[in-house]
Amino acid sequence: MRYTMKKACEQTGLTYETLKFYCNQGLVPNVKRDSRQRRIFDDDDLTWIHGLCCLRNCEMGIKDMKKYLILCQEGNASIPKRREILDRQKKVLQQRIQNLEAAVDYIERKKRYYDDVEQGKISETVKWNKPAIHTPPQT
Repeated sequence: MRYTMKKACEQTGLTYETLKFYCNQGLVPNVKRDSRQRRIFDDDDLTWIHGLCCLRNCEMGIKDMKKYLILCQEGNASIPKRREILDRQKKVLQQRIQNLEAAVDYIERKKRYYDDVEQGKISETVKWNKPAIHTPPQT
């Protein structure tokens, strides 16, 4: 099946500008054009674009996405290098998850603290017109 830019955007969830940027950066290889020189995509292109979306959601930068594309074009011999890129990105994501979990834990502690203040279990200490940071006892 063939897709216009608009249809490709609908299928992938990318904005027109983002897909155009990816194409201009060479991240979508072998993009075909119609008789009016408009980009035309096929199912293989959309599969690749979905992969780009995943890499971007993994916080992979354009530079690394380009490296990954080049390695993919080299064939099976580059699989170890591609795996290294993915392993590196996985570590970045795992650290991000840890940071997010710590942030969620902080929010939960603050909510318990505010619940305790509202219920009169403790009084909030104000210093320099800012609430002091208290860590209520873990229950």
